[in-house]
Amino acid sequence: MQAKEQNEQEKRRLIIEDAAQMLTMRGESNHDVGMVEHGWLYIEDDRIKAVGSREEVEKAAGNLEGVERISAAGKVVMPGFVDCHTHVVFGGSRVAEYAVKLTDPRPETLKKLGIPTGIYASVNMTRDTPVEVLANRTERRMRNMVVTGTTTIESKSGYGFTLPSEMKMLEVNRLLSATLPLDIVPTFLGGHGWAEGKSKEWYIDQLCQEMIPQVAAFRMASFNDVWVDEGNYTAAEAERILSCGVDHGLIPSIHADCYSDIGATALAAEMKMANAGHLNYTPLSVMPKLRDAGVVGVILPGTDFAVKHPHVANARPMLDCGMTMALATNCNPGCWMESMQVVLTLACRQNGFSPAEAFRAATYGGARALTLDDRGVLDVDKVADLLILDVETFEDVIYKFGRNHVQTVIKKGKVVARDGRILESEPS
Repeated sequence: MQAKEQNEQEKRRLIIEDAAQMLTMRGESNHDVGMVEHGWLYIEDDRIKAVGSREEVEKAAGNLEGVERISAAGKVVMPGFVDCHTHVVFGGSRVAEYAVKLTDPRPETLKKLGIPTGIYASVNMTRDTPVEVLANRTERRMRNMVVTGTTTIESKSGYGFTLPSEMKMLEVNRLLSATLPLDIVPTFLGGHGWAEGKSKEWYIDQLCQEMIPQVAAFRMASFNDVWVDEGNYTAAEAERILSCGVDHGLIPSIHADCYSDIGATALAAEMKMANAGHLNYTPLSVMPKLRDAGVVGVILPGTDFAVKHPHVANARPMLDCGMTMALATNCNPGCWMESMQVVLTLACRQNGFSPAEAFRAATYGGARALTLDDRGVLDVDKVADLLILDVETFEDVIYKFGRNHVQTVIKKGKVVARDGRILESEPS
């Protein structure tokens, strides 16, 4: 008995008290936020052990001596955001291109001004940036993501087009995983384009024969991604690249239907991919196939806003047909967005989400897009990744846009950020 009491005392134990609204995300439909009013939650170490009323939680906690308590009275408690589609590792800035395009999007104007544009501008800036500098710049972006509520992030390569450059980007993910209170899920996006001066066919051979095998062998990525669009990769080419990744243990995902429908989402359904992102031109006939194949649809409202997309992604028919949906920042040099709270606001105003659907997509949906079933939900034995928002109702995050509503970030049962500041770990 004495040993058991000592073991309990060694555990990190935390109770979140009396949230005005506790969004558990338990439920089956796209609008289920699993609301518990005046909700309580109990955490042991990095896991949730009870969710519900005060009586239920204190009974599950047992001996309350030494338990840390945080009041959430008048506030909202919810799962941490899972940002499931980003290109957050990049070098340099394309602000000059962005500023000119706001009033004059003509390519000849940018060329006359000598401003590098597009993906190859990002490739050249990233390739020329030393890994230490790249890590420092990325860390700054990721720290902003943490304090605005992101607890898990997907991070793609794709601005290299050579094995050393792509591996450098993936190494940044590995370095920052060891220093930030954030889970980073790495994705190899060698199929973002292809090396300048080389044929696409030559580059696909490089991807399949050298790059993918090396990335997998060194366990640098969990996912393999390809951008399928007019002028980029075809569905048939993507199938070859993604099948190669599957053979090497990488989970397939896809950039699909951003500027055209050339069969990307049909391929996603056929291969039962984890997720498909963008979906601006996805045909209605494919949506039930994506649903039935378990492919999570990832909508990127920030990109639609930043590029003033001519065909903003409409999530309404996807939600209505029962597809599991996710939201993400797509943080990249052409959409420099770090806050999932801004994503929520844009998703509801321009992409057809209700507030409840947006919150579920930004948590539960993001986790499902990354095949993570241990987070995105506040439930027993799930990872204790959660946020305390300084609002009385979750819809306030959509309504009162332009401020950071996250008061407290809890990662794996530990308070890691408060009032817009990461709490640095004490030296061991």
